[in-house]
Amino acid sequence: MSPQAVVEHEPVMVDEVVRALNVRPGGRYVDCTVGGGGHALAILRAAEPGGSLLGLDRDPRALAHTKERLKQYQADVQLVQSDFSHVAEVCAEASFEPVHGLLLDLGMSSLQLGEAERGFSFQSEGPLDMRFSPDQTITAADIVNEYEKDDLAHVLRTYGEETRARRIARRIVERRPLHTTTELAKVVEEAVGGRVRRQSHPATRTFQALRIAVNQELLSLEAALPQAYGLLGDLGRLVVLAYHSLEDRLVKQYIRRESRDCICPPKLPVCMCEHKAGLRLVSRGALRPSDDEVAANPRSRSARLRVAERLPAPAA
Repeated sequence: MSPQAVVEHEPVMVDEVVRALNVRPGGRYVDCTVGGGGHALAILRAAEPGGSLLGLDRDPRALAHTKERLKQYQADVQLVQSDFSHVAEVCAEASFEPVHGLLLDLGMSSLQLGEAERGFSFQSEGPLDMRFSPDQTITAADIVNEYEKDDLAHVLRTYGEETRARRIARRIVERRPLHTTTELAKVVEEAVGGRVRRQSHPATRTFQALRIAVNQELLSLEAALPQAYGLLGDLGRLVVLAYHSLEDRLVKQYIRRESRDCICPPKLPVCMCEHKAGLRLVSRGALRPSDDEVAANPRSRSARLRVAERLPAPAA
């Protein structure tokens, strides 16, 4: 892939992200999903002079392109191949803490979707892979061709919120082995019908579910959120861009929990948890992309941006 492909990747809600992070000159920022580097570049520009950024990504190809894109800031950037579930360890090893802001953009990169050989998209033929990193062992083909029907239906229902999971799983088992993205998409269409009166392709939720299962995305997010909170300095910002309800629900619940002084069950007459709020909601509800952005970049339409700020530690 040429370097030009990186330029063509459009970061979602980039101006809103920079404002939400409250980027300041000389600040330290972590981009946990640096991808094509679009958000990272905007953050570094806003943090001049003296700002620095640590970028993580599981995808070595993404990191190679990001390194090229950010070369003008190479003295201020550290890029690490890692799942963001290890963000605290990565920051400790890099002596990059505390930080003024941390971004989790949970969406798929246009670069990844555009590489047919990665198997993320049903719009072009490729192998059933869907791994963010080649170091991972399980692929989508393993799940599609080896899982029992009930287990496969569970994956589709749990991670894709697919209401026709059992019907799709049954048809997949009948048709396997399946080897390519287009084969799988066709089988899903056979199971549930075509795109009549649907806004999205009938295989969209199936592909989402398989990708999440292959990369254990929800487990990584659950592990990363408390680490991100721990890395923030006083008044540091946690910013998360989510693109489907499962991720957004996890983020919403975590921020709400850490914004309360008491998390005891409602039936308890007296607080027993001694939990203290450490985060403050910066905006009520999730921010959404503008109509103009959705028109220019349709992939942004499902984005939800949530922002929380680390409360100062109480005086001793």
